[in-house]
Amino acid sequence: MATIADWVGAFCLVSGALLALAAAIGVLRFPDALSRMHAATKPQVLGVLLLLLGIALRLRSPADLGMILLIAVFQLATAPVAAQMIGRAAYRSGRLDRSLLDTDELADR
Repeated sequence: MATIADWVGAFCLVSGALLALAAAIGVLRFPDALSRMHAATKPQVLGVLLLLLGIALRLRSPADLGMILLIAVFQLATAPVAAQMIGRAAYRSGRLDRSLLDTDELADR
C-alpha cells in the first residue's frame, strides 16, 4: 500500500510542478493585468494543492499533515483575495485594455 501512495504522491508532485510552471509562463506571456491575474491564481493554486497532496502522501506523519493542511487552507483563503485586489487596482489605475472586457459593470461608477 505504501508503494501505491508513493507513486500517487510522485504523480501529484509532478502535476503540481507542471501547473505552477504553466502559471509562471502565463504571468510572463499574457498581455494585460487581468489575464496575468487569472494565470497567477487559477493554475497556481491547483498546482500548490497538488504539491501539498504529493508531500502529504510521501510524509504521512500527523504533525506534517497538520502543517500541510494549514498551508492549504491559507493558500485557498489568500489567493482569491489577492486576485480580487490586483484586479481592482488594475481597473482603478487604468492598466487594462477595456476593449478586452465583455461587460464592464463598473463603467458607470
